[in-house]
Amino acid sequence: MMNKVAVITGATRGIGRSIALHLGQSGYQVVVNGTKIVLINEVVQEIHRTSGEAIGYCANVADSLEVSAMVDAVIAKYGRIDVLIHNAGNLHDQSCLRMTDEEWKSVVDVHLNGAFYSIQRVLTHMIENGGDILLMTSTAGLMGSMGQVNYSAAKAGILGIVWTLAAELKRNRIRVNAISPAALTDMTRPVIEHIKEKYASRNEPFPDFWKVGEADDVARFVVALLAQSDADLTGEIFGVNGSKVTKWHKPAPAFSENSVEAFFTTWQSQKGST
Repeated sequence: MMNKVAVITGATRGIGRSIALHLGQSGYQVVVNGTKIVLINEVVQEIHRTSGEAIGYCANVADSLEVSAMVDAVIAKYGRIDVLIHNAGNLHDQSCLRMTDEEWKSVVDVHLNGAFYSIQRVLTHMIENGGDILLMTSTAGLMGSMGQVNYSAAKAGILGIVWTLAAELKRNRIRVNAISPAALTDMTRPVIEHIKEKYASRNEPFPDFWKVGEADDVARFVVALLAQSDADLTGEIFGVNGSKVTKWHKPAPAFSENSVEAFFTTWQSQKGST
C-alpha cells in the first residue's frame, strides 16, 4: 500500500490518539493534531517507536486560520492528503436554561465549525486523487441527550454534513462517513462513573447501554473501514461499541396524510398503540 497521508484532529487523547497509533502501525503517514504541543509530541514519538511515520501540528480547529495553516503545512510536507478524520471535541454540559452563550459556542465551534473548516480546506487537495473523510458523531446527535443541547446539536449537524457531502463528493471518489463511538475515554469517563454511582446508590443494575468498549476498538474499525475499496461505502453512520458495530439509517417518514385532520387522527391512533 502506498503510504497514504492521514490528518487526525484531536489526536492526542482517547479515540483520536488510538486512531493515530493504529494508522501509524498500518503504514499511514499520520498528522497528529491537537492544542498542546507536549501531548502532540508524545503521540508522534510513540508512532515513531513502532517504526511508523508521523508529524505533529498544533492548531485549534475552531479557528479557520489555524486550520488553513495546518493544511498548508501538511501539503508542503507530503504534497497530498488522503484521509481526514475530524475527531476533535469538547464538552460543556448544562441544562438549556442555564447554558451560557460561551458554553454553546465553544462546543459548536470545535465539533461542527471545526468539521467544516477542516473538510473545506482539505478538499482542495483531495479532489484530484479521491480519499476518505471520517467524522465523529454521537448517539446524542442521533437521539438527543438531556443536558447536552450544545453537544447534541453539533453532533446532529455532523449527520447533515455526512449525507450532503457523500452525495456531493462521490463523483470525486471521496467517501464521507461518520462513526458514533461508545468508548471509555477521558471525556466519557466522568459521565459513565457518575451513572455507575447513581445506579449503585439505587441498588439497580448498570444499564447495558453504558457498558462501553475501548478506544482501540474504534481505531481497529477505522483501519478496517479505510481498507475497504467499495466506492459505494459512503454516507453511512456506524455505531462502534467494543466489537459490536451498528449501522444507523437516515431518518425516514413514518406516515403521511392528505389533511391536517387526518394527520392528527393517525398520530393519536399510533400514539395509543405504542
